[in-house]
Amino acid sequence: MTESALEHYEIRNDGAPRDLLFLCDHAANAVPAELGSLGLSLADFQTHIAYDIGAAPLTRALADRFGAPAILARWSRLLVDLNRGADDPTVVVKLSDGRIIPDNRMLDQAGVRMRVARYHAPYHERIAAEIGVARERSIVPVLVSMHSFTPVWRGKTRPWQVGILWDRDGRLAKPLMARLAREGDIIVGDNEPYSGALENDCLYRHGTMNGLPHVLIEVRQDLIAERAGILHWAARLEQALRGAMEAMGTPGILFTRALRPVSGVSEMDEKTRTELEAAAFRHLVAHLRKRTDVQNIDMMNLAGFCRNCLGDWYREAAAEKGIVLDKDQAREIVYGMAPAEWKKRYQKDASPDQQAQFAKASQKTHN
Repeated sequence: MTESALEHYEIRNDGAPRDLLFLCDHAANAVPAELGSLGLSLADFQTHIAYDIGAAPLTRALADRFGAPAILARWSRLLVDLNRGADDPTVVVKLSDGRIIPDNRMLDQAGVRMRVARYHAPYHERIAAEIGVARERSIVPVLVSMHSFTPVWRGKTRPWQVGILWDRDGRLAKPLMARLAREGDIIVGDNEPYSGALENDCLYRHGTMNGLPHVLIEVRQDLIAERAGILHWAARLEQALRGAMEAMGTPGILFTRALRPVSGVSEMDEKTRTELEAAAFRHLVAHLRKRTDVQNIDMMNLAGFCRNCLGDWYREAAAEKGIVLDKDQAREIVYGMAPAEWKKRYQKDASPDQQAQFAKASQKTHN
């Protein structure tokens, strides 16, 4: 991490355990000095079009309460919107809540690409790096993105104090909404005032596409505009989030959308992607059935998974669809026979070296 990269985001509690990671895409209302004010007045930068009012101090308060790291944007959403994909037409917004952004309006595609490369990419690279470190340590991090919303939009009052945004992974969102609603004095928006199913937004990119538990929390801005409100809602959200995480159980990897193709490959619909991934899985299983010489302990030592893991993942995926398989039934799909029969036919006694490697790998997994 270079010093120049740090200019583009703030790190809170750097080095803390990465079991939980807070994000704040719209934390700041600043613009780099070389870009001036984008043609707007200073007063414009004090409004919601420039940043999510109250979101940054609320994020810091929650990160401190959980002893968790947080990554917060340093630049205004008017410079570049970190909660949009790099190729989204609104990643550099030209019009916001009726206000034309003069310098953005005149920006050509080369200028947009420059802003994305310079101000958008470092933030997302740091998030990806934090997730990567966690996964290397066999941690499945929970991602919580903090935002805020205006009390009134286009003349219509918004009744919710808190909105919970999510796509298809409701492991954390559903128990969190239930815990908040249980308070009795909180009106909770389920994908209100916005939808959480925005392809290529921050959580889609880092949560959905990595199979990580995640949720986006929106708090109404009038409730967190002052320090007292921030502390009040930090305490309430901490309690609700702890309860929701407990209800969710041990975090695991869960893919709810088909994986995207690599860059440079033409777009494909989700059904086609799912079919391709299923075909790849079938080829992997067929290959493993043929390679009976490859022992499970070798796979565990080299890659951290084995045939049993594939069977268990299959079982978990089936359960998500309401299909109940016991452990041996699921593993038989991978082995091509009952696991006990495969063990009898093909499994060899592990050598002392294999056992030592396995013990070392297991210790790393559980640290």
